Amino acid sequence: MTGECAGPNAGNGKFHLAHTEGSADFPFPQAHSPGRLCYPGPEGTFTEAALRALPGSDAYELVPVPSIPATLGSVRAREAEAAFVPIENSVEGGVTATLDELAAHQPLMIRREAMQPLTFALLVRDGTRLEDVKTVTGHPAALPQVRGWLAARLPHAEWESAPSTADGARLVQEGRCDGAFAGEFTASRYGLAPAARGIHEVANAQARFVLVGRPAPPAPPTGRDKTSLVVWLDDDRPGALLQLLQEFSTRGVNIVRIESRPTGAGLGRYSFSVDCEGHIAERRVGEALMGLKRTCPKVRFLGSYPQHSPDPPDGTDAGSASHRAFAAASAWLGACRAGQP
Repeated sequence: MTGECAGPNAGNGKFHLAHTEGSADFPFPQAHSPGRLCYPGPEGTFTEAALRALPGSDAYELVPVPSIPATLGSVRAREAEAAFVPIENSVEGGVTATLDELAAHQPLMIRREAMQPLTFALLVRDGTRLEDVKTVTGHPAALPQVRGWLAARLPHAEWESAPSTADGARLVQEGRCDGAFAGEFTASRYGLAPAARGIHEVANAQARFVLVGRPAPPAPPTGRDKTSLVVWLDDDRPGALLQLLQEFSTRGVNIVRIESRPTGAGLGRYSFSVDCEGHIAERRVGEALMGLKRTCPKVRFLGSYPQHSPDPPDGTDAGSASHRAFAAASAWLGACRAGQP
């Protein structure tokens, strides 16, 4: 299936990321020296922290960009080798700016994913006591994680939204707010101190980020991969979504995320952002994608890349088991066709 995965820049240079744990292998084709990795800034956000933790990123210049569309636009304009952007979190779901940008404009492809724990601290200026905090700020996505703590500890504090957690810290630094909810690592960047730590509404909350580059062949399968797509349905009719899902289920391909986004063409017109287990090089995944291409007016392939998720505690892998079952069924069919049922 070519879909939209073969853009004008496809095949220009190797774009492979090794899956070896802790590898520093990060060979994007570098148009700049050092190569540039951009991310939605400013400095001091969870995005920057996750990017700096990514093996090999220290060999690149990390460039904050004002917004997610501008970050991805920098890659399309060849001003950066890759972009590192948030795509979902376990509390609020998908990051719509990223989902919409990946579905529109020139195609880009995901090369890697990373996770970052979401635990907040209340950052204040030195000398500020908790009872002195009358105004608090933070990114709107932080509010569901701190709302309960805020109601219990600072019930009369006024909330002011900020473009990012780091922008909130800057407001406190400038004296425009008393406290900001951000990562504790942000405190030193803005000369602040944590008045409270470990604030979260949902334990083990995480944000997921993706490293995105210009189109090029995916890295080889690792056995624990993920494939991302955007699929458009031809019209709003009964069974259209079911037909999409059946392309995966009949081949034993597990969908790990599906999210609808309005196309802008009118009420009831949606595209679907889909993540599934497996790699496009696997027969079962390739056939599912071909089925989508046959039945849907538009399919955009966003890449196959190694999963971040740790090994299952019992040593099993549902994706690998499904792949083996599909391979066994294919072998059985071949035997039947050869007269050896």
